Amino acid sequence: MKGFFTGKLKEAGVVLTFQDVVLLPGLSEVEPSQVDVRTRVSRNYKLNIPFVSSPMDTVTESEMAIALAREGGLGVLHRNCPVEKQVEMAKKVKRAEATVIREVITVEPGQKVEEALRLMEQHNISGLPVVEGEKLVGILTGRDVRFARPEQKVSEVMTKQVITAKEGITIEEAIQILHAHRIEKLPIVDEQGKLRGLITFKDISLKGKYPQAARDAQGQLLCAAAISPADLERAKRLDPYVDILVTDVAHFHNRNMLEATKKLVKEVSADVVVGNIGTYEAAEDALQIEGIAGFRVGVGSGSICVTTENLGVGAPTLYATASVADALKNYGCDLPIIADGGIRNAGDIALALAAGASAVMMGNLFARCKEAPGSLMAIGGRYYKQYRGMGSPSAMAQRYAADRYSAPSKEIAEGVEGWVPYKGEVSSVVKELVAGLRAAMGYAGAKNIPELWEKAKFGYLTQVGTQETRPHDVLLPSESWGLPPYTF
Repeated sequence: MKGFFTGKLKEAGVVLTFQDVVLLPGLSEVEPSQVDVRTRVSRNYKLNIPFVSSPMDTVTESEMAIALAREGGLGVLHRNCPVEKQVEMAKKVKRAEATVIREVITVEPGQKVEEALRLMEQHNISGLPVVEGEKLVGILTGRDVRFARPEQKVSEVMTKQVITAKEGITIEEAIQILHAHRIEKLPIVDEQGKLRGLITFKDISLKGKYPQAARDAQGQLLCAAAISPADLERAKRLDPYVDILVTDVAHFHNRNMLEATKKLVKEVSADVVVGNIGTYEAAEDALQIEGIAGFRVGVGSGSICVTTENLGVGAPTLYATASVADALKNYGCDLPIIADGGIRNAGDIALALAAGASAVMMGNLFARCKEAPGSLMAIGGRYYKQYRGMGSPSAMAQRYAADRYSAPSKEIAEGVEGWVPYKGEVSSVVKELVAGLRAAMGYAGAKNIPELWEKAKFGYLTQVGTQETRPHDVLLPSESWGLPPYTF
């Protein structure tokens, strides 16, 4: 074997994936139910579960972002759409639950009832404050329009005597007013009678229903959105409505992307998480960007990604996570890492966190959920949901994806499209993944994620060993019935 490795092959390291290693069990003094999975997702924001949904157009729009934030995670709105649509999705997330709604949907007295009804249906709301300019002059509720004719003006049917409150009112005071007057909406006005916000019974009740929700300082659900570093205008349009901006670049370790991000960070107030990167050197260069708030790591591991297969290039998520974590430790930098790609189950989540991640980003597992925008289809008596990579031919055909993999778009596809088994509501998927993660952390003897970083020990698996760790020497129902394997 002398001289077998020559030239650059002498420098080649071992690039490990989730399937190459196991998390070794350790002395545990904590039960799975006692494990704390709260974490940081960016410099300034925390989550109650370490789960982030991928910014893909078959994974994350407002419905997924709302559902996941209510469970304590974070949705990253995809950008394969006009900026106006992405901004509206972000507004919808922020309006979903709020102590005081600031972006209030209103109607004017001269508009027709049919216009008001369209607004109610479009935004899934049951009433609209009526304003002239900024001044509140009435409120239009479901009762007001129940027997109204479509062509009637809002001013003819609206409730003119409106119960209002001033800025600074507490939730307890608002509840008392809502109950005393048997109303569901309480407009907030200033001294001149101008509308400044809205408190609703629905939002107050939802806070009790989702106590683990990830929220901002104003009590609204956390929201993130994907951007290109080269699209400063989109970033600035989104900035007032999102908490976190996530750069959506397949290869962020690119001089143009690095320089563009330096400018972008100075122009926005939201936390900026950069990626994707996959090496120690990429982390070193990205750390030169003053003001970034976290890293998105992993290149080529996604279930619908064919970058490594087609181009021979990649940095698998586990390897990328460990490499970036080493760089941050050596530079004394305390920034969160989001491990992105290749997550198949709770075990992979545990491995990614053990390698140094603060959270994991998932596309395949969340694409299976009811809240994902992909279409539902019955195949062979089972339900499946559409799932496609943002580097797939159909996604790249949309001009909004033109700079997803470079600017302009590459001429070769780096993603595929297909179908994944339907799993129901995201809440049930999250519950199962959290239970598995807590069990894995319990095996490692870690009561929280920072302790997992310190205590975790890995073991290598051979190819034969990998086979032995899976069910074997037994006929599984999925095999005997010709069904796809159960991957959770």
